[in-house]
Amino acid sequence: MAKKQYRVELVQDRKGMYWDLALYVPTVIFLVSIALKMWYTADKNWAYLLMFMASFFLLAGANRILKSRMMLTGSSPISIDVDKQRIAFGLRNGEKVELVKGARFFPDFAGKSFAITGIDLNGKKCQYVFHRGQFADESEYKELREFLRIYG
Repeated sequence: MAKKQYRVELVQDRKGMYWDLALYVPTVIFLVSIALKMWYTADKNWAYLLMFMASFFLLAGANRILKSRMMLTGSSPISIDVDKQRIAFGLRNGEKVELVKGARFFPDFAGKSFAITGIDLNGKKCQYVFHRGQFADESEYKELREFLRIYG
């Protein structure tokens, strides 16, 4: 008989954090260095654009690492509680978020992550991304992913 409820405690994804650092740090350094080089040319517009892109990648990478991989921010989910009627998350700051309307499950094609969106009790749209490395073992990740398909 299939389980009717899942409760999962998430762990930090250190392997994924290192992968993200290996992706974002060289990208930001490259963009900044090219922007600085272009700053001393006649057309500074490209330098502005590249600095904007570097800033964007820095913020996006920091958010991805701190919120979803390492779960260090207060709004980071540290647990998932799912049944057929609701999806609830325990956050790092001690709050609980329960999706009560429009809960949707979005798996990626590679099978390495998934997202859950919906509207909470306050009417606020919430979106959370989970990575395979955040789960204690592979079977827990696969079982939860299969169960969440009812929200797809």
